Amino acid sequence: MGNLLAWPFVALWRLVGLVLNLTGRLVAVIIGLVLALVGALLTATVIGSVLGIPLLIFGGALILRGLF
Repeated sequence: MGNLLAWPFVALWRLVGLVLNLTGRLVAVIIGLVLALVGALLTATVIGSVLGIPLLIFGGALILRGLF
């Protein structure tokens, strides 16, 4: 009987967790895209490529982590 009364709260808690998880993934993809773009722009300059290449790799890895 206790589980029957608690299921709306459990369902609501799981829904909130799902929304937060999806939002976190979306934020990770957006941040990864920004870092990848900044890294690509820095790589266009010779001096900035020292910082741009690792930034581009990190941004790409963050995008992949957010998608999968």
